[in-house]
Amino acid sequence: MYNLAFRRYCRYWYCLPKRGMRKEYKDKSDTFTEKDLVAKEPFTQFKNWFEEARNHKSILEANAFCLATATKDGHPSVRQMLMKGFGTDGITFFTNYNSRKSRELAENPHVALNFYWEPLKRAVRIEGQVQKVSAAESDEYFQSRPRNSQIGALVSEQSKPIANRDVLSDREKHLKAEYGDGVKQVPRPQHWGGFLVVPEVIEFWQGQTDRLHDRIRFRKLKSGETPDGVLLHQGNNGWAYERLSP
Repeated sequence: MYNLAFRRYCRYWYCLPKRGMRKEYKDKSDTFTEKDLVAKEPFTQFKNWFEEARNHKSILEANAFCLATATKDGHPSVRQMLMKGFGTDGITFFTNYNSRKSRELAENPHVALNFYWEPLKRAVRIEGQVQKVSAAESDEYFQSRPRNSQIGALVSEQSKPIANRDVLSDREKHLKAEYGDGVKQVPRPQHWGGFLVVPEVIEFWQGQTDRLHDRIRFRKLKSGETPDGVLLHQGNNGWAYERLSP
């Protein structure tokens, strides 16, 4: 009877234990409330959390995030990226403009980002639209990269099928022979550059063990919308903020 019941419950190849993988998050002595906001706009709050994550010894890449894109028909895809800059104008990342993500961004500029800093039990979710950064900004960042990374951008026709890894190795060997000695500057490929994510919504999430997680969302006001000071609060620089149920 037990095995039959287990099979009915666990219809997957691998069934996770019901309780064995549940981890402790934060407790009621460490909540994230409106009074804990360091600013009434999201960029300063993001900077505060990011600096804490960047300086945490157990977080190797605090600038890593998941980027979700979608085609014009709404078919989504997601991948890991690295943030290379942020400020009040938005968040910047660099990639191959011929990649799947870039093709989807050309069709549909709406994106969603998620930073998750597991040791801190915190996440930041961002929704917005992208625009390409200037060629000059892409040039500047490309030339700041390690030479092997520069060559790698020339080697890879990102997202295109290849016969085997030897294809990449052969291209890399050829390009290293030309640029590896450091005498010639590696040119930035015209199909490689940056995107700026201009946020419309930024949500700050902090996990609680009882799953009553803290969620404070900043967003732009809708046309004709006025903060009531109860559910929706007036922020700074055109932002408003609200607490969401977990």
